Parts: sequence; structure tokens; C-alpha cells
Amino acid sequence: MLNQYSATAQTVTLDYYFNHEVHRAASGKIERYHYTWEDKTNSGFSIFGDAFTRAGARLDTLGNAPTASNLKGSDIYIIVDPDTKKESPNPNYIQANDIKEIAAWVNAGGVLVMMANDSANVELPHFNNLAAKFGMHFNDDLQNHVLNDQHFDDGAVITTGNPMFKTAHKIFMKDVCSIATKYPAEAALKNSNDAVIIAITKYGKGTVFAVGDPWFYNEYTNGRLPKDFENDKAANDVAEWLVMQSKADRH
Repeated sequence: MLNQYSATAQTVTLDYYFNHEVHRAASGKIERYHYTWEDKTNSGFSIFGDAFTRAGARLDTLGNAPTASNLKGSDIYIIVDPDTKKESPNPNYIQANDIKEIAAWVNAGGVLVMMANDSANVELPHFNNLAAKFGMHFNDDLQNHVLNDQHFDDGAVITTGNPMFKTAHKIFMKDVCSIATKYPAEAALKNSNDAVIIAITKYGKGTVFAVGDPWFYNEYTNGRLPKDFENDKAANDVAEWLVMQSKADRH
């Protein structure tokens, strides 16, 4: 594990199997990158990871297909932006057995986080097979399209009064896909077009949180956004919310 806390700390496990992008570093070495806890550059999830540790959780990763056995020690399991063939020559698609194992883990009290992307940058068909298990579907559309950094407000979403966002009032979410929901799944956040961009549901003893964008990678949580955007606060809010769901689901 990357961080060690007390035995009662919630464990947040980030998938490194369905998303396993690599690139050639400046040193010439082929390295794993994109949405990793370790990556402190714009493409990493290190700031989001810090939000979980501040919420009292510890971080872990899973580089293999999920099973009841290797998810047993995890309280929160995050799958972000599953690979397409453009991103990996041999992507690991989500298969029927993966869905069975993940669903059983959620049913027993796990918290699943599904972070998609716009359809040009994520493998939606197999990801949607998993989402369908929980009454959700990532749509092949493009919400909050932002042409360049001179048009940040095109990606603005107001979160004031939303119980999930206790401190953030305005966030930036760029080029996101919307989510269709079927009861008991429900909208947790909509954009100005009334499109669902975050959905949640209970499944057995567990919880599923789905969002149409990877969203919390370092580029948009490191303070470079205009001051009225509060993605850094939102990362803390969502991490705390997920940890609280996990604590409730496990009791």
C-alpha cells in the first residue's frame, strides 16, 4: 500500500488494469501514466489521492482483473477511463465475469466509483455493460464542451446547495458525457442543460457513484483554474462523501 494508517482506515483502491496507459518518458523508458496516484504532473491523480488521505483513508492500487478475493480489503474501488485500442494495443475490456465479481463486492457493502469520459477518449461499450448492472448508462454525447482556455465558463457547473459539495460552489467539468439513469439510480448533479453528469445509486449494502469525466486529475485541481472555480474543494468534498458512504455501507 502507498500509505499506512490505522487498521480502521478506509482503503481506496484505484484500478490499474482496465486503465493501463503507458508512454515513453524523457529518459526513454516506457512508463505507466495517466490517472495514477503516483503521477504528480497534470495527468496524475495525486491531488485526488491526497484528498482521500485527508479524509482518513489509505490508498492502494489493483493491477489485475477484480475478484472477490482481491477486492476483499478495499472499501472504495475506482475505475477511471477504461482504455481503447488507441490508448493501449491490448486493452483489458470489462467482461461478464468482471461485472459479476464487482457487483457481488458492491452488494456486500463496497463503494464503486465509475469515471468515464467523452466517447472519443474512453471505451464506453464494455464500461456501459458494467454501468447497466446499476441502472446507469454513459451516453455518447459531449456536454460542457470547452474550445480552449479562454472559455472556462463553458465548463462551469454550479454546486451551491448540493449536499455532496459541502464547500465547493462552482466547479469546472470539461467535455463530459451525460448519464441516463433507471430507478433506483438517480441524478446527483446536473449541468445547465439539465443533463445528468453525476449519478448515484444503492446496490445491496453498497453504493455506486458515476461521473461522465475523469475530472479530478491534477490539471484541474492544482489551482490553475480561474479563482471562482473550486475543483480543489470539490475533490475534498467528493472524497469525504465517498468515505462516509463506505463507512455507512460497512455497518
